[in-house]
Amino acid sequence: MGRYFGTDGFRGEANKSLTADHAFSVGRFLGWYLGEIRKRHGDDNPPRVVIGKDTRRSSYMFEYALIAGLTASGADAYMLHVTTTPSVSYVARVDDFDCGIMISASHNPYFDNGIKLLNSHGEKMDEFTIALIEDYLDGKAEVFGKVYTEVPFAERDKIGKTVDYCSGRNRYIAYLISLGIYSFRGMKVGLDCANGSSWNIAKSVFEALGAKVYLINAEPDGFNINDNAGSTHIGGLCKLVKDNSLDIGFAYDGDADRCIAVDENGDVVDGDKILYLYARYMKERGKLVTNTVVTTVMSNIGLYKALDEIGVDYVKTAVGDKYVYEYMSAHGNRLGGEQSGHIIFSKYATTGDGILTSLKVMEAVLARKTTLSKLCEPVRIYPQKLINVEVTDKAAALSDGDVKAAVARAEKKLADAGRVLVRESGTEPLVRIMVEAETSKICEQTAMEIANVFIDKGYGVLRR
Repeated sequence: MGRYFGTDGFRGEANKSLTADHAFSVGRFLGWYLGEIRKRHGDDNPPRVVIGKDTRRSSYMFEYALIAGLTASGADAYMLHVTTTPSVSYVARVDDFDCGIMISASHNPYFDNGIKLLNSHGEKMDEFTIALIEDYLDGKAEVFGKVYTEVPFAERDKIGKTVDYCSGRNRYIAYLISLGIYSFRGMKVGLDCANGSSWNIAKSVFEALGAKVYLINAEPDGFNINDNAGSTHIGGLCKLVKDNSLDIGFAYDGDADRCIAVDENGDVVDGDKILYLYARYMKERGKLVTNTVVTTVMSNIGLYKALDEIGVDYVKTAVGDKYVYEYMSAHGNRLGGEQSGHIIFSKYATTGDGILTSLKVMEAVLARKTTLSKLCEPVRIYPQKLINVEVTDKAAALSDGDVKAAVARAEKKLADAGRVLVRESGTEPLVRIMVEAETSKICEQTAMEIANVFIDKGYGVLRR
């Protein structure tokens, strides 16, 4: 993991661990570096970078700082304004951009923010480029055989420009609509936009396909993104679906690369159940290339047992849709994702896309002429407990002998009736302890036994 960039970009509290100066430096280096790559290929045209942002107050500050850095280094910055991460990925890929940047801290509270970098294919930026940027942030970067403490400024007609690029976002919306192969007419659909990036996109897509939309958390004010809303606070959508007798509901996170569904009974359908129902739907149509679903180590035992029943294989990657996509790309898989709702349909996108995921769930429901609850019936989700311990040194805590012994004891106790996963967060100063077992009581007891070792050894405190 990088010094600044984790599994999902450079994330931190705005103007504390992630500042406007950081954003300016990222823009400065990227604008110059992308221009140098062009020159080395005989192309003297300025690099083109497309930028989107979520609804946080600080997103404007970071947008302007990034643009100042990019244009000062000779790159042209194309502004999508408030939009989703997958829309930036789509536009970067189809409109021949050198790079895409999304300003967002995803499901984090409003006072956090982040910088996500995407390559020209709309994929998460490669580790080599990330390392160069981190070196530059630390004061010097060695690139093209020379050490730079500051990259050159563009001058005169080489200074970059900004371009309003709302048309790119509109084409993304049209693309989503084009993927709807069934009319949604007669369907009552609830949407929770988390007061985030999807607030002005999701409703338009569903209404264009004929659904009657019931909308919540679509009034962003700069401070209410993810505030008791969206895919990490699903209760509001469950209530909306039940109170209005809706057919289905979908909740997105702050940048709309995640989707969690709610069935007609108001019950939660997480990423694992979405992976199951769509894998089965694809297999029945002969579309599940490689007959394999790519999951992460956080997926529930219940998903794997259900996939075994229908003869679908699966693999497990590290946590992060970045790693899911890397495996899918290398092995030609069509479907993968995370329990948290990052679902990747590689035929249509290179990142998790919450709105696309909801459209694909709708497709399966309508094609099978049934309800979402019926599609998910074969999956028995095992109780799961996740405890977060806030630590000052993740590496030291995880390598401690007493911690390892506690994990080994828990694994031996659960045997085949559950599992334990202890890992560091890729975006926060946390160690995450996840336990699955046959009862919630066993999960709670086992997770706390491990957490208490971290606490007793002085590594940190429980994050409530």
